[in-house]
Amino acid sequence: MGEAIGDVLPLALGVAISPIPVIAAILMLLSPKAKVTSTGFLLGWVVGIVVAVTAFTLLSSLLPEEDSGSQPIAGTIQLVLGALMVVLAAGQWRKRPGADEEPTMPGWMQAIDKLGFPAAVGIGFLLSALNPKNLLLGAGAGLDLGAAALGTGSTIVVIAIFTVIAASTVAVPVIGYLLAADKLRGALGSLRDWLQRENAVIMAVLLVVIGVSLVGKGLGQF
Repeated sequence: MGEAIGDVLPLALGVAISPIPVIAAILMLLSPKAKVTSTGFLLGWVVGIVVAVTAFTLLSSLLPEEDSGSQPIAGTIQLVLGALMVVLAAGQWRKRPGADEEPTMPGWMQAIDKLGFPAAVGIGFLLSALNPKNLLLGAGAGLDLGAAALGTGSTIVVIAIFTVIAASTVAVPVIGYLLAADKLRGALGSLRDWLQRENAVIMAVLLVVIGVSLVGKGLGQF
């Protein structure tokens, strides 16, 4: 189980280091319905992570068994996932704003003040479970878990650890705000501004690092 945790840890960090959901959570925390929307968003974010990783773990168990010394099918999938991440990284790099340009955020963020609990849950779920980058990371984690051939209990533990790490960057500001709203309001505003500015660069670097790592793991399977 320890090896499986080590394999999925970088992928969980890749999900955690996602500026857009952190920005969304902060905007909700600075809105009039801070407690309702932020709690719903965190719930949807966590559920989406669990659903994605569990689904890909179950799918990976359907792959045909291979010799322990060589796993070309798993290796090919990892190579494809890694290459796709590098392609996404290139797209993110091209989207970075120029020195005199204001960063553009998704249009739905402008309506965050009007969101209720169900909508916040839905947005959290969509951003975690159906985001292309998170889908690739979830697929990589599921592939690692399937290859580890752990028992049901151990698999649940690894998925739980993956989820805690992946959800941490959204959970920390939400829980911290609920405990000490007045003290964190200014810091959250500054963090939001910085993430909005550096979102594309952060994502590009992150995707390249994880993509190259997956390519290396895939090559090692042959």
